[in-house]
Amino acid sequence: MKRTTFLSFAAAMFSLMSLAAQAQAIQPSGGARKIYNTVKTKLSQGKTLNGAFVSVPDPNVYCAMANAGFDFTWIEMQHSPLTYGDVAKMLFACRGSSAMPFIRVPDATESEVQKATDIGALGLIFPTVDTAEKTREAVKWAKYPPFGRRSIGAGQFRQLWGSDYRQTANDNIMVIIMIETATGVENVEQIAAVPGVDMIFIGPSDLASFSGTQAGDPKFEAMVKKVHDATMKAGLKLGSITPFKGRPDFTFFVGGDEASLIKAGAKALLEAK
Repeated sequence: MKRTTFLSFAAAMFSLMSLAAQAQAIQPSGGARKIYNTVKTKLSQGKTLNGAFVSVPDPNVYCAMANAGFDFTWIEMQHSPLTYGDVAKMLFACRGSSAMPFIRVPDATESEVQKATDIGALGLIFPTVDTAEKTREAVKWAKYPPFGRRSIGAGQFRQLWGSDYRQTANDNIMVIIMIETATGVENVEQIAAVPGVDMIFIGPSDLASFSGTQAGDPKFEAMVKKVHDATMKAGLKLGSITPFKGRPDFTFFVGGDEASLIKAGAKALLEAK
């Protein structure tokens, strides 16, 4: 067989095998829903969840945090130099950890969301969302058809979450929308009503910065109340940073990063008798 003919035959066979694999991947699995995102399970049980920020590209540090007792890790890709390659190595090195991997992506675009989901994120956090249109974009790229437009591609998601990932991903990936501006507060009822959203998260630092107010001010507290009421009306979960603990109906909190946790651990060790 001539080399060109052989190469054409091999390419055709590879294409057919790829199509067959994709066709098999999208077949419905049937039976009960398979939930391996423990954050979803705990939230449905009414539990309060805690997580910590990750911005250092070190698998050993990541594994220490992911197995420290947190419910989730908040992998910071909006305000850090982390790359998707860095995060992929971290998640793979620590597969099976007790904390679920959540990523704050820079924007609700196909490119950002596809990379985050392909490397195995189970939570997608979208910053400074102002409109229902942006929210629909976030859901669209996070979900496989028929609920969204996420495409099938290569990734380590199957090694992390199983060979039936295509059938189970839509039930496990969480979409978390951050309200951080006065415009987002204005539109929060429409934002919370978008199908596929799991949680509304108030970012108080940016909300204060964008609105020219601060926590405790009547205007700031009125915005928090509006977000709270819209979230509860929509039947969604509500989250924020740890100083918001104690506020009604907030059940998802993030606080502390690698440096602060190392410092706190060292202090506790040195002060131990």
